[in-house]
Amino acid sequence: MAAKLMQRCYRLFGVSSPLCIHTNAMCVGSRMVLSRAPSQIPLASLRVPSFTERTEKPSAHEQEYRGPFKYEELEGVIGSAVTAEELLHLRALHPVNANQAALIITRLSRVVVEQKLEPGSILEDARFQQLLQTVHTEISQVWNTTLVSLLKSLSRLGLERRKLDSVEQEVRWRLKRLPFKQLASLAEHLATGTRGGEPSELLSELLKQLELRWTEIEDTRTVVVLITKVGAFSPALMDRLEEKALELAEQFGPEDTRRIAMALAFQNRRSVPLLRALSYHLVQKHFTLSTNVLLDVAFAFGKLNFHQTQVFQKIASDLHPRVTDMTYWDVVRCLKSFAFLKWVNLPLFEAFAQYTVDNGNRFDPVPLSNVVLAFARLNFQPSCAEAFFGTIHERLDGHLDALDPYLLVDLVWSLCVLQQVKAFHLQKVLAPELYTRFLGDQSPKGHNYRLKLIHINTTARLESAGYNGPFLLWEALGLKELQGERKVTPLQSSLKETLEGVAGEEDKVRFAVDTVFGWQLDAEMVLNADNQALPIADFEAPHLLQSLGSKPLPPGARRLAFLRWEFPNFSNRSKDLLGRFAMARRHLQEAGFLLVDVPYYEWLDLKSEWQKAAFLRDRMNKAVAEEMAK
Repeated sequence: MAAKLMQRCYRLFGVSSPLCIHTNAMCVGSRMVLSRAPSQIPLASLRVPSFTERTEKPSAHEQEYRGPFKYEELEGVIGSAVTAEELLHLRALHPVNANQAALIITRLSRVVVEQKLEPGSILEDARFQQLLQTVHTEISQVWNTTLVSLLKSLSRLGLERRKLDSVEQEVRWRLKRLPFKQLASLAEHLATGTRGGEPSELLSELLKQLELRWTEIEDTRTVVVLITKVGAFSPALMDRLEEKALELAEQFGPEDTRRIAMALAFQNRRSVPLLRALSYHLVQKHFTLSTNVLLDVAFAFGKLNFHQTQVFQKIASDLHPRVTDMTYWDVVRCLKSFAFLKWVNLPLFEAFAQYTVDNGNRFDPVPLSNVVLAFARLNFQPSCAEAFFGTIHERLDGHLDALDPYLLVDLVWSLCVLQQVKAFHLQKVLAPELYTRFLGDQSPKGHNYRLKLIHINTTARLESAGYNGPFLLWEALGLKELQGERKVTPLQSSLKETLEGVAGEEDKVRFAVDTVFGWQLDAEMVLNADNQALPIADFEAPHLLQSLGSKPLPPGARRLAFLRWEFPNFSNRSKDLLGRFAMARRHLQEAGFLLVDVPYYEWLDLKSEWQKAAFLRDRMNKAVAEEMAK
């Protein structure tokens, strides 16, 4: 601008000066670079024209420099070029400075991607090397925006790392001067190219700048991109981004909400305030949500164990009319997400069960097994149970040998929960050649599967009439090492304290009883025919791995098992036990115990020790009365 203003002044006063000539020449070459003009202008060169003389006539020097392309014109040619050859040939037709060379390289990268060309031949082209040399020689003259685009383009073309060093170094020098959006764009590019491991030096410096300047974020796109692509590399930056996302949550659309929820899930960041804000606006704005958005939000909330009933109801109500149009993988994804959330919507689950019956032939064994696992976790029995389980057995029974051993154990265990297991399934998993591979696994996962095998063994012994084996070895039924260390809950400690008072004497109650059935009793008592507690250690205990007593129970005596049920043992917003715990009750009843259930929602309402003791005595009397009424 200053150069053009000086040129007009010289025209006005009719001055022909080297400054005018030199300035005009530099303006044609580049917008950025202004050469230093001579500091002294000879007075003799200044001539005041008469007012009748025309002053707008171009000088000879101006006409001389009208020939080369102006910057805008060359930029237009670069942008309109559609082939790599056109772009590479531009340097031969027009003088090109460093900034224009960078623009050509950036456009080349885009053409290579759009036309799916092989970048190797372009990198080896002598004309490309000349463009690259021009950039390296005058890199300080490249504009900021063009420099960022150049770095991204060169890395996309696969240029050698050592040839990128000068460009990266220039970017480092300018980091503090770059606008925030350019920092975010470059960080997104570098993070996308980093597949695990430590971030590069440039990305590390970018992350520091983003952490310092996060308040400059003004739009939702930037915060969404940074959370989804960059946040995983810096927990400190992610904390700031979550604050900014909370501030902008009202402006998020459905796709923004989906991407942020998925990013939080993959990074395992359970940001409750942000999740609550996303849930609120998702429900209140009445968006029309696509199936993918619904399924991804359900997955993210399930992985983060975040419960928001209104969102679940919206997902269920929106998905229900679309069930017939969903793929079987979408059905499985939704079922698994709701199983993690321990949430059942009866109309939706009935629709999924009917979908499985109608499309059973489309399901592969693995996804079909996952449907069974989800139903078992929630203890959901569909109204079309006969047709549903008929489809399950028809599609899976012939493919058990092809399943992974861990999935096979999960499947048979789930069928035990749903009371749909057959002798054929039991024989598969209780065969020594299969279960022995789990015995030596001392990992938490191995312990979990050994515990499931004990539950399957219990089902075979107590609930499968006519099953003759094989069974697990008696020595494999111990629970001590499988349970691990568990934190004592307030309900557990309160129940123990109250039971000690109800029993009266220490030897008349036994706590934390590990049974050979795979279940731990919170407490056990033996009552005689008059409902008086007896010394429990005196009597034989077939439910223990090693029984201390040898006396048989006296006539009319009964064995009571006390079971506490904590909040996580129930379905979400329900008093229905999850499948695992419903099976535990069945097994213990089949083993001859009278069950005294102590659910958290009743126990927490009892304020005094007298009320708690009265509650337990009343439950004990009811259990005995129900047994006598049979």
